[in-house]
Amino acid sequence: MSITRKPLQFELLSRRLLLRQTLLGAAGLPLLGAPVSLLAATTQWPTATPQSVGLDAAKLAAFDAEIASGQFGYVDSLLVIRHGKAVYDRTYKHDYDKIYGREAKEPSALNPLNHGGPYNYFNPWWHPFYRRGDLHTMQSVTKTVTSVVIGVATARNEFPVLDTPMLKFFDETKVALVDERKRRITLRHLLTMTAGLEWHEDLPYNDPKNSCSQMEAGFDWVKFAIDQPMSEEPGTRFNYNSGATQLLSHIFRAATGHDIEEYAARHLFTPLGIETWFWKRTPTGLADTEGGLYLRRHDLAKIAFLFLKNGNWAGTQLVTPEWVKESVTPAINVSANGVKYGLKWWLHPYGPNDPRLVWAGSGFGGQFPIIVPDYDLVIVANGWNILGGKQLSPRILIDRMLGAIHDPIPGKAK
Repeated sequence: MSITRKPLQFELLSRRLLLRQTLLGAAGLPLLGAPVSLLAATTQWPTATPQSVGLDAAKLAAFDAEIASGQFGYVDSLLVIRHGKAVYDRTYKHDYDKIYGREAKEPSALNPLNHGGPYNYFNPWWHPFYRRGDLHTMQSVTKTVTSVVIGVATARNEFPVLDTPMLKFFDETKVALVDERKRRITLRHLLTMTAGLEWHEDLPYNDPKNSCSQMEAGFDWVKFAIDQPMSEEPGTRFNYNSGATQLLSHIFRAATGHDIEEYAARHLFTPLGIETWFWKRTPTGLADTEGGLYLRRHDLAKIAFLFLKNGNWAGTQLVTPEWVKESVTPAINVSANGVKYGLKWWLHPYGPNDPRLVWAGSGFGGQFPIIVPDYDLVIVANGWNILGGKQLSPRILIDRMLGAIHDPIPGKAK
């Protein structure tokens, strides 16, 4: 056991004991209202061979060899779940001390404040693995998980309807540049990247003009995001905005009275058997909902599988089917090649002649939980390509996995 992992494990053991004491009475029996299924959550994926679930093992092995050769840059892991079983699980080692050693010591937009801090994206103590362990940074997949937590709170009738105005959760007198368009921003607009706030995240993250990099270099991220001027009417155009998701961290606490990480721990992670995670905090103490979560790949797969199964896990409905459907229904077009966006979910067509949609998260550096609903398939890939160049993409993953399926559904294109 590595000594650097011990403090985290002690912390997590205490957290698990606290959660268990909350769910169990003194005699070890479930408290009134605590579903028994939450106390017996699956913690490990059953395994099977690719062939047994209709996947071409040779094609998967060829893809694995390409990844291992560096054809797709720095890929850290690839996990394939089909019919509820882990059928392909690979990790790839990289010396990130060497790869990003020079950049880790030089101030830049990806290392703006403290060379040893959690927002130095080149520091191997923090990225891509938390303290060199097995928790991988999720980056903007955190946004998707944030939406899932909001879905859990909605199912529990503890989160407002999505058409609620954003400014209801702020003191408007302390918000800059308020106009009628800003007053019309709703929670739905924040979830669908259509807030209409001026935001420049289409630039590389190592560009100091990138709005997200500017936000992360500051102290009060929420104030930075909400004080931006309006550029257009809310709901009219997709404009990727990490600040909009950070606003949801504040709004979640204001609306529910709970910190979103603690809420996720009790009502999402514990039911799914997710025992280990890390969630970075902004300088003001809010959970970083735009990119701060770290998870093991097997646990990220659980969150994806929850949506594949219409919000149900081990017989417990954590998210309503209606929320799942709304989350993966296109709310706005993203690109001319058919990519759309839902409630923090990217929606990719199966292929050029197949308009069915794959559901995915996407994180800086190459974090991709992907759900192919018609084929009962979940794919999780993690990587750390943060300076451009060769890398995996959802399109590559979708095409390779669909190409490896032997048993397409009758009457539908493969």
